[in-house]
Amino acid sequence: MTEPGGHRLTLLALRATVALSTACVLAQPVLAGGYLSGRFDFLGYHETNADIISTVLLVQAIAATAYLVGGRGSAVPLLITGVQFFATFVQLGMGYSRQLAVHIPLGVLLVILALHVCVWVFRPAARLSRKDRTRKVTHA
Repeated sequence: MTEPGGHRLTLLALRATVALSTACVLAQPVLAGGYLSGRFDFLGYHETNADIISTVLLVQAIAATAYLVGGRGSAVPLLITGVQFFATFVQLGMGYSRQLAVHIPLGVLLVILALHVCVWVFRPAARLSRKDRTRKVTHA
């Protein structure tokens, strides 16, 4: 049996990492726009932020795993985080090789994924364990 405190703690850790990764992902188009506006130092900020995103997503994957296993939460955040993590490394490669025809649309996809997982973890339903979610569905 999972204690309610364990579920709350894993959800809190997941929410914190998701909020941080989403903020970093949302900063990327702003940093790229600064570079395209002639502020050439923004390309370095864009690169550094990309490295931060990949690191935060790794921590987010750990938090999502703890939420799934220890907190008995849903697998949705872990699945989305896995897609984000993979897409981020493809995105890094496309950026370094200047493949903007892939880099820009993939960046849009990463923003959509980040917003989706952020909305998901802050929904009231995210507080329910798998057991509570199943009980709610079967008694409806």
